[in-house]
Amino acid sequence: MTDTLFQKIIDREIPAEVLYEDEFSLAFKDINPVAPHHVLIIPKKNIPKISDAELEDRALLGHLMYVAGEVARELGIEDAFRLVVNNGADAQQTVFHLHIHLIAGRPFTWPPG
Repeated sequence: MTDTLFQKIIDREIPAEVLYEDEFSLAFKDINPVAPHHVLIIPKKNIPKISDAELEDRALLGHLMYVAGEVARELGIEDAFRLVVNNGADAQQTVFHLHIHLIAGRPFTWPPG
């Protein structure tokens, strides 16, 4: 298993403010938030990038989207949030363990980036 920062959070070697956990996923507050609400949702299975996901990961990827909605409901932000997945270094992915950014609490513009 790759020893990423997120794997260390899953293994409780590094503390995090966990908002949601089940057998497949973990959601915790980002330590460098870009909005009043900034949560990272990760699978417990290490998939380095979304482009590395395989056919067998379909249910897990869908589950992560469900978790995003569940966390948004728990935070009371279910009517306005953005989900972001960066894939690769040129897309600003800095931790190579798939993660979804759930951000909310400020106005967003389009297009992003």
